[in-house]
Amino acid sequence: MKIKYINILVLILPLVIFSCKDNTDKPLKNEVSKKESYYTEAYRPQYHFTPEEKWMNDPNGLVYQDGTYHLFYQHYPDSTVWGPMHWGHAVSKDMMHWKHKSIALFPDDNGLIFSGSAVVDVNNTSGFGTVDNPPLVAIFTYHLMAGEKAGRKDFQTQGIAYSLDNGDSWTKYEGNPVIGNDGIKDFRDPKVFWNEGLQLWTMLLVAGDHMQVWNSPDLKKWNQVSEFGKDKGAHGEVWECPDMFPLKVEGSAEEKWVLLISINPGAPNGGSGTQYFVGDFDGETFTTDQVATKWVDLGRDNYAGVTYNNTPNNERIFIGWMSNWDYARDTPTEKWRSAMTVPRKLSLQKNNDVYELINYPLAALDTIVEKGSKEVDFTVGPSQTETMELQQNNQSEIHFNTSARAFQMRLKNKLGDSVVITLNGADGKITFDRTASGVKDFAANFALGLQTMSVPNLPEGEVEFRILLDKSSIELFVNKGQYVMTNQIFPRDSFTILKVKNLSTDSLRLNSLSENKVKRIWD
Repeated sequence: MKIKYINILVLILPLVIFSCKDNTDKPLKNEVSKKESYYTEAYRPQYHFTPEEKWMNDPNGLVYQDGTYHLFYQHYPDSTVWGPMHWGHAVSKDMMHWKHKSIALFPDDNGLIFSGSAVVDVNNTSGFGTVDNPPLVAIFTYHLMAGEKAGRKDFQTQGIAYSLDNGDSWTKYEGNPVIGNDGIKDFRDPKVFWNEGLQLWTMLLVAGDHMQVWNSPDLKKWNQVSEFGKDKGAHGEVWECPDMFPLKVEGSAEEKWVLLISINPGAPNGGSGTQYFVGDFDGETFTTDQVATKWVDLGRDNYAGVTYNNTPNNERIFIGWMSNWDYARDTPTEKWRSAMTVPRKLSLQKNNDVYELINYPLAALDTIVEKGSKEVDFTVGPSQTETMELQQNNQSEIHFNTSARAFQMRLKNKLGDSVVITLNGADGKITFDRTASGVKDFAANFALGLQTMSVPNLPEGEVEFRILLDKSSIELFVNKGQYVMTNQIFPRDSFTILKVKNLSTDSLRLNSLSENKVKRIWD
């Protein structure tokens, strides 16, 4: 997680500045009765996870146990801007509908509770539970603010806590911290998983500009066994939020390991982003011959994403924080701040001899998509523009298939706000333009210009385009998640028009074009 020390004055100041702005692009006004007001504030996502109130950032402790998916997250319960970190908590049976729980972990004398992970200790290696009632164990970073303010470099250490009632209550280990600090300023975000090959626990820790690998027999005693990354991948300020897991290459018996690393700044389109590496892991050391830097998502608002431990059928489920540290504290929401991406399934393909990480919405999303909309085959003449009405009030899935490689989509409302997505096959690029998307003056670097995503391996022939539009976000999935862009938007009214412009001299055809409503998940 990003370190942002903020004293009381700084916590208050952005709110004061925002309220005093000459805001020519005024946010939506919410006029609903108290009875109808739950999760209906201006810009409140209707099918993405958000906290009931106050600040949220990184997803933490993603784990499945006894029919329940747990989502813990970085949370400050006293403000809508970053402050002393706790672990918020929510649970789900289907990864779509969420129930809010009480705060799971509070700061203590060892420090604030920064990002981490959670595991089900099935064999009770920790001794915290029994084999019949295995403990849920959270592993997290302690951040000692007094140490940071004193100029020390050892203010981040690693702690653990356990639960014997499936996450409802937690006990911190009396021997915390389980990993101390020899003087590394940025030493955090432990991701722990069961190492089948060595029959022990493996922890990934970021240490400034690289990752360390640690192993343990019992989650209490840890030994560092390797490191990775000083000369690999993209490097901004620091590495953050590591994750690593094996995936079979689709259509083959080959298995590779995928390593996720978030960085801030340093993403291709500005600010925060998450890169990935494909390689091998022998139980102690990760290696890769990958040269090019690869990104999970080329939009600006998918950061610190990690995956679930202990899932049914070993499905690799990913959730990211749908924001960017360039402007995360300033977005124009009042009661809460920040959302998560839709949960996505990760898979691995090898296309044109290149490994590609695919991320695509879970099949469970289809259970909340109303498929009543008529599908149409939409044709646009050479260099012409055609219009389709949008009717689902920025709570929809827009879907079509096409073999065209030169067209532009413009989502527009009656106030002139618009988002423009352009595919230019000749250049092998997709661009995303939110410079006129609505309210944007809350941060100078929110709408910097065109975002660009290269699509060099997009196959010939018909591919799928799927757009998930919520009240303040757009997620674009091309060819079932081969290429993805996630972005926040804050339009002053719902988009009512989709304009499709043919950029080629051939006829353009969008097959099975539909706009379907996505149901609220908060009723």
